[in-house]
Amino acid sequence: MKKIIHYIFLLALVFGGCTDYLDLKPDAKLAVPKTLEHADLLLNDYSTMNTGYTNLGEIASDDYYLTDADWGALYEEDERSTYTWSSQIITATTQWQNPYKVVYMANQVLDILNGVDKSQDKVKYDKVWGGAHFYRAFAFHQVARNFTLPYKAETARQEMGIPLRLSPGLDYKSVRSSLEETYQQIIADYKEALQYLPTREVMAARPHKAAAYAGLARVYLDMQDYEKAYGCAEECLKLYNKLILYESLDSEQAFPFVRFNDEVLFPATVMLSNAISQYYAKVSDELLDMYADGDLRRDLYFQSNGDNEATYGFKGSYDNTGGQPFVGLTTSEVYLIKAEVGVRLGKVEEALSAINTLLKNRIDADYFTPVTEFDGERLLKLILDERRKELLFRGSRWADLKRLNQDERFKKTLTRTLDGRTYSLEPNSLKYAHLIPDLVMSESDMPQNKR
Repeated sequence: MKKIIHYIFLLALVFGGCTDYLDLKPDAKLAVPKTLEHADLLLNDYSTMNTGYTNLGEIASDDYYLTDADWGALYEEDERSTYTWSSQIITATTQWQNPYKVVYMANQVLDILNGVDKSQDKVKYDKVWGGAHFYRAFAFHQVARNFTLPYKAETARQEMGIPLRLSPGLDYKSVRSSLEETYQQIIADYKEALQYLPTREVMAARPHKAAAYAGLARVYLDMQDYEKAYGCAEECLKLYNKLILYESLDSEQAFPFVRFNDEVLFPATVMLSNAISQYYAKVSDELLDMYADGDLRRDLYFQSNGDNEATYGFKGSYDNTGGQPFVGLTTSEVYLIKAEVGVRLGKVEEALSAINTLLKNRIDADYFTPVTEFDGERLLKLILDERRKELLFRGSRWADLKRLNQDERFKKTLTRTLDGRTYSLEPNSLKYAHLIPDLVMSESDMPQNKR
């Protein structure tokens, strides 16, 4: 155990304190994990595998705003420039390093397993093998959502994707794949995970089959492959479909949702950020106005700001924290995916069943009336509104804007106003792919995202 802890500490130094981590190797004299038990322990490193994902999409989204004073008080220049959709280069390498640290660890685990006799404990071997592929898929997808343009089937082979590092070696430079190759690798990893992950997992932080189906449903939704998104959502809910009855929660609590609650299929959070913390970020008035009487989310998600009672901060994190938004997978998101793609596929009754199942657990019983809208156009708009109300500060809004901007019905220009100056982000702007940190670019010679 001491050796494995020593190894994890070494990795923290390599990835956290070294700028050119792609060209460094751990000291060969140090103890390197090589057993099934070691591999299992590496996946249990919650702070590495489940936290610290890229927060740029959340900072750039439209679910909140900053006052002039709060924007000026941000000490991270990357947060200030991301908020205004500036073309200024990102300097914090952690935005890129953190998810690739997950990829490295997953690759290290797979490398260990290739040298282990699986017959010694096939159940554990399969769980770890599936888990490593799941984590790699999840991390790759988080990078793609933030650093690539929206997926379009007709152009994905020509668009730039992300580096697909598939081995733990640190002595080769990264090369950007195409966007098509990126998404096919993510899908392949999730499918491999599905073959080996257990149906149930006693450890709350570790993935299982339902989580892998949820991850795939999310990926296929981003790709606008609605048939496959629907199938994966259905398979997920067959395995696990619990929802929290919001009437059972105490809205007076500072953070009403416990970590690892019944809806969480896989927990993950982004890096700590002041910009999107509950004390800085003021929830958009446009969004607040969307919650009708009897919607329990209004009191459970928001708190009045003491310094300005006309504004509200977000307290509804599924991680029970205030500055690291939850970007993991939940049953509520899966119900929304099933509802949205269901109506897009003409499965109106199935879509209604999914959205009503969710809303029955969100609306006060005295106010709840089942949705009975059978017009596909109006029902789709209603479901997309519910998606926004449900999944704010969950890492989905940026990806949703990217794909919905491709539809004339849902295009949206984002605006911010600071010190009397207005900033805008047009639909389908190249800025929907954040710039890769400068140091990563200079060390790898990869092409930067276009501006």
